Amino acid sequence: MRMPKTNTYTLSEIDSKVLDEIASKIKTGAIAVIPTDTIYGIVGVAKNAETVERIYKLRKRASSKPMIILISSIEQIEDLGLKLNETQLNIFKQIWPNKISVVIDCPIKDLHYLHRGQNSIAFRMPDDKFLKNLLAKTGPIVAPSANFEGEKPSENIENAKKYFGDNISIYIDGGTLTSKPSTVAVLKDSKLQILREGAVEIPKSLQ
Repeated sequence: MRMPKTNTYTLSEIDSKVLDEIASKIKTGAIAVIPTDTIYGIVGVAKNAETVERIYKLRKRASSKPMIILISSIEQIEDLGLKLNETQLNIFKQIWPNKISVVIDCPIKDLHYLHRGQNSIAFRMPDDKFLKNLLAKTGPIVAPSANFEGEKPSENIENAKKYFGDNISIYIDGGTLTSKPSTVAVLKDSKLQILREGAVEIPKSLQ
């Protein structure tokens, strides 16, 4: 059976079969609004440049601003073509999974559609069962907050639908989410420099 253009699920009804269907749609270019480990995100597979561009347009996001990428494992960063060093690996193992997004250098020309000429990308590994299961099937996904640029983040699916309507293939209702956004830090010289205070504190020993 073919899924209609827009489909809405609640987290409680997503069993392994439905998760497979959702992941398959996202892998083939569908855009979804889902509950992340912080707030609702508008997401699509990071390896699909066309999908990424559609999210920029839907969200009215400044084209020069890279989007945070969610991963289920450190290997998924390397799957994008980035080579991680021992310092990076050591830091990631200390802080992830957690609500911390880390910006690392990304000078890869082929990933310009992700780093937008900034030559850096922020990654986060969520500590959330649903997200980890989804990401294991889809691979890395871009996940900016589900709202227009500069507007209030969606606290529920109804808010998100007011923003995006039937331009979204899949909505996943996780109830009301009012968490702070993730903490954002840049990894420089084996230390994390905080760019945005957020949901969790970074240990002083890593700053």
